[in-house]
Amino acid sequence: MTIVDIDAKIPNNVGLAEDRRLQRALESWQPKFIEWWKDLGPVAFQDNEVYLRTAISVGQEGWANFGHVKMPDYRWGIFLADPEPDRRIAFGDHLGAPAWQDVPGEYRSELRRLLVVQGDTEPASVEQQRSLCLTAPSIYDLRNLFQVNVEEGRHLWAMVYLLHRYFGRDGRDEADEMLERHSGDSDKPRILGAFNEPTPDWLSFFFFTYFTDRDGKYQLASLRESAFDPLSRTCDFMLKEEAHHMFVGATGIGRVVQRTVDLMQVHDTADVAPFGGIDVAMLQRYLNFHCSVSLDLFGAETSTNAANYYAAGLKGRFQEERRTDDHRLHDAVREVPTVAGGGLTTRSAPALAALNETLRDDYIADCQKGIDRWNRTLAEVGLELRRPHVGFNRAVGAFRDHHVSPDGRLVDDATWQASVDGWLPTADDRTYVESLMHAVTAPGKMAGWLAGPSTGVHAKPVDYEYVRI
Repeated sequence: MTIVDIDAKIPNNVGLAEDRRLQRALESWQPKFIEWWKDLGPVAFQDNEVYLRTAISVGQEGWANFGHVKMPDYRWGIFLADPEPDRRIAFGDHLGAPAWQDVPGEYRSELRRLLVVQGDTEPASVEQQRSLCLTAPSIYDLRNLFQVNVEEGRHLWAMVYLLHRYFGRDGRDEADEMLERHSGDSDKPRILGAFNEPTPDWLSFFFFTYFTDRDGKYQLASLRESAFDPLSRTCDFMLKEEAHHMFVGATGIGRVVQRTVDLMQVHDTADVAPFGGIDVAMLQRYLNFHCSVSLDLFGAETSTNAANYYAAGLKGRFQEERRTDDHRLHDAVREVPTVAGGGLTTRSAPALAALNETLRDDYIADCQKGIDRWNRTLAEVGLELRRPHVGFNRAVGAFRDHHVSPDGRLVDDATWQASVDGWLPTADDRTYVESLMHAVTAPGKMAGWLAGPSTGVHAKPVDYEYVRI
């Protein structure tokens, strides 16, 4: 197992002390990061102690390190999973060759772009969520928000290390620019559109961490397959952190659903707004929005870039080595969705060009598992949530110039305009949800629009003082 220098100024297991030039460069970037955190991280509680999980090794036991710490003092660091002995490239034109320990010159530009796009999403989500701490529905939830935030900060460190270590001056410039772009900034926005959308309330946050962070899981998992071994090992470790973010979303929405069902049963009505709840129809509209926006993050159904990345060995498929094809895909084809002849249909496309759609299919199947769990609770009142059709509310790909209903019907503009308020969150929805957003700071107490969690964090009780107010 690689040795972690946990007491270094920048905790790491990459032997940073042995490369003085790289160490000085990263230590020069570190104050810029802390300044960004203080300016654009959480708007409050920076001086409060928070019960946070900090990695101290890359093994499973490394996650057992919990304690109260002030966020600006959090031990962000650089961690790569342990190397796989004699690792071989598992796909593409270099199939079977030894994995790369350095960046091949012919792929330098493409790899740098992949790192920058992935890295840019990490501080973006912190910026999107920075005001949520003012309206946390419980101390338990406040702590979970901050855990997500500090880990997104560490994910930024992961990409910045690779840029500094392997891309010289260009990489250092890219690392600086990731702190200069800001979510929603009209002059210097974040690269991907979904990361310029506001996260104005906790219902949006739960849906964001369920759907949009799940996109992050699949992007990281495909980069985990990369022939560039330092990137693969970096993403392998990042995926351990990403799992908590999706847990926050899945259980958060589950608790909202549970509270809605409880209120429906107590008051014998589906309209729970008079009792401070969120009705199922509104939950469906929020689900429709966040799911559709997240589907766009995978890109168009066919992509020359995706094909080139795969052929080069830069970015594979989800769980590449479990697949039973030839891992080259030169002659393979698959069906992709399209609009033709006045309706929704499919067309054949080279599987190599359709890798975005393959990854989106894997993502959709994973999303459905959580929806099925929420529906087991909703079955008590005879209702359910449904995942919208893949073509609904899309701004990228084959559906971007068409209106598709959540149940998969191609509709005209008039029908869309007449129906959209029943499909996507309205201004009234957002105003109502905002009215529920009041901070609850007494340990163990919960806001009235969601149920309490079934267990606390790290075997602590739910009423533990997760944030010392």
